[in-house]
Amino acid sequence: MTAGHSRPAPAGHSRPAALDRLATTRVDSRFKGLPPDAEGLTVAELAGQRRNLFTGGFTTPVLALSAEALEHNLALMETYTERHGLDFAPHGKTSMAPQLFHQQLERGAWGITLAVPHQVRVARAFGVPRVFLANELVDAAALRWLAAELAADPDFAFVCYVDSVRGVELMDAALSEAAEALPGGPSSARRVDVVVELGAGEGARTGARTEAECAAVADAVAATGTLRLVGVAGYEGEVPEADPERVLAWLRRLTALLVDFDAAGRFTAAGADDIIVSAGGSAWFDAVATAFAEIGELSAPVRKVLRSGAYVSHDDGHYKHLTPFNRVPDEGALHPAFRLWAQVVSRPSAEQAFVNAGKRDAAYDLDLPKAQAVRDARTGEVRGADGIAVSGLSDQHGWVRTDPGADLEVGDWLGLGLSHPCTSFDKWQLIPVVTADGTVTDYVRTFF
Repeated sequence: MTAGHSRPAPAGHSRPAALDRLATTRVDSRFKGLPPDAEGLTVAELAGQRRNLFTGGFTTPVLALSAEALEHNLALMETYTERHGLDFAPHGKTSMAPQLFHQQLERGAWGITLAVPHQVRVARAFGVPRVFLANELVDAAALRWLAAELAADPDFAFVCYVDSVRGVELMDAALSEAAEALPGGPSSARRVDVVVELGAGEGARTGARTEAECAAVADAVAATGTLRLVGVAGYEGEVPEADPERVLAWLRRLTALLVDFDAAGRFTAAGADDIIVSAGGSAWFDAVATAFAEIGELSAPVRKVLRSGAYVSHDDGHYKHLTPFNRVPDEGALHPAFRLWAQVVSRPSAEQAFVNAGKRDAAYDLDLPKAQAVRDARTGEVRGADGIAVSGLSDQHGWVRTDPGADLEVGDWLGLGLSHPCTSFDKWQLIPVVTADGTVTDYVRTFF
């Protein structure tokens, strides 16, 4: 076997019927921003009308997802991960949109990463065949469901973190009890694949803090009949005072742990078909690619699983500044895909205006929205938002500061760039997908 070999994901990804059923959802008042006269139409019928976002009856505020930027971002990360020999399991908690999950799978993703049991259930309801849970799972009810799901579908692949002996004990107890309740009894139960999580440092998030603690967790896994050790993982985004050198140093600790576990025969003893090493948020995946490329030949093929998720929509703030493509511009650039359109509802002074979008509509946990464009209410022309800035958000209002002479009137639409995709998707249940000329071609449903 070649060093660092990564076998391709199974071919023949098919579109599940549950995904097609989303298009039969009836449009009603649950969905913000959609045209009132579309009430009662199915999503497919409304999409088929190919309405214009600005003249087709949409009400403000309305969030738009650029069709062109979305396609560009999907293609770019497909190419990037292929070039660097990485298996891609983008983090689905970013969008919680099964339609996007399947677009990612169709573009070569190995699986979908998720964070909590509810998200796994959503993914399974929409036919996602492989899930990487980037968390330790110790909820007994969720483990009972997982045991039943694994027993019912031999093609379902699942991997999750373990980071403590106590967590392993809780998992083993719950899975052992769940096995007794399976229709086929304990003999029908499948072991749950786990990876030991190495923490990124003192004061960081989850994960065992030392290699010795990781070894103790691995020993605990080996002592069970319900779990199977298949690798190691972690999240470099939590490295304290992160910079390229510190991040790369921690990633090399992670890969060294992998090599040490393999040398000790841990994966062979577990009967692992593949050995998994996983890391990768959206800020340091270039360092992940570098560190994972250094892994030599091990006792089984190595799956180098990257989990970056924010790329799918990218943003105009936090990730615009943090993306590794700023450091490696020759590899391409992600495009921000979101724009929130709000309407000016008050212009009480020459220095102040208010739009009808606030915290209920726009991400604000990392940065305020950025004024980017104005659509003139009189002419329909779109111009730049010179001299216009969002200064604050209330629940349903955006506070806008304007320079003297800034061209902004009541009734104009203000286009806002957003920061942090994860808290943009979760405020909208049905998001129009819009081409550059304003045509709405599809709608993305989210499940938060």
